Amino acid sequence: MIGRISHIWRAAALAVLPFLAAPGAFAQTAAQPMVGAPTPWGMGLQASGGPIKDAISDFNTLVFWIIVGITIFVGLLLAWVLWRYSAARNPTPSQTSHNTALEIAWTVIPVLILIVIAVPSFRLIYYQDRARDAEFTVTVTGHQWYWNYRLPDHGNFAFDSRPVYEEDLRPGQLRNLEVDEPLVIPVGATVRVLTQGVDVIHSFFVPSLGVQKYTIPGRTLETWMRADRPGTYYGQCNQICGVNHWFMPIQIRAVPREEFEAWVASARTRFAHTIPGNEAPALAEGAADTIRIAAARE
Repeated sequence: MIGRISHIWRAAALAVLPFLAAPGAFAQTAAQPMVGAPTPWGMGLQASGGPIKDAISDFNTLVFWIIVGITIFVGLLLAWVLWRYSAARNPTPSQTSHNTALEIAWTVIPVLILIVIAVPSFRLIYYQDRARDAEFTVTVTGHQWYWNYRLPDHGNFAFDSRPVYEEDLRPGQLRNLEVDEPLVIPVGATVRVLTQGVDVIHSFFVPSLGVQKYTIPGRTLETWMRADRPGTYYGQCNQICGVNHWFMPIQIRAVPREEFEAWVASARTRFAHTIPGNEAPALAEGAADTIRIAAARE
């Protein structure tokens, strides 16, 4: 009987183990190329496509287990209090108050828990904030309601990225996430991302790459991203930026370096009118300062 019970517990543990793993762990083993997008009935975070999302997933797991521990402790404590201090077992309630040891404990323990959360939280914030040894820069400009991407290190060409309407979707394309001109980056490259806004505040948000940065008019903000796996990574503006807010999906394709170089050569031809010196319209407001900032930080 004992052997049978142990086998049952072992089987149950193996069945539950996948749900206790880091969010997206099994999605990461899916067939290539990776697709970083929401899934029907998905639970937890999206699968990770790069180091920033790995760090976010680790921090999420840490906080999750802290919450689980607190919930179990409070639940057991509440059950014990209901049992121990019911009217039947404790007809004459104690009038004791100001228990010094208890008051110190319920002050110090929460402070220690917050410190355990705060230290990796600040590390993660600083990790996301600045690119180290970036290979190139992408300037992201938010408009109502589309994105503009500029690659100052590859000829300074720029292009707009707008959604594909539902009636124009091809088989396999994702509704409200596909765009006509996705941003292409090479796999394994550290890409500095400089964000700016033209009209209102937008938010450049790609969950599977761990990228989240506001685009604020009159300011240039910095973050970075790196896709360690080839594939397509989707995102959206998650800042309510007006009536056509949903028109701002993000699509990033991570491809081998040779394919990226071929895309750059093609894009420089297709978007030649945006390159200064080719009788192009002026750069978006603040773009020149953005490029100088990127060069200064190299």
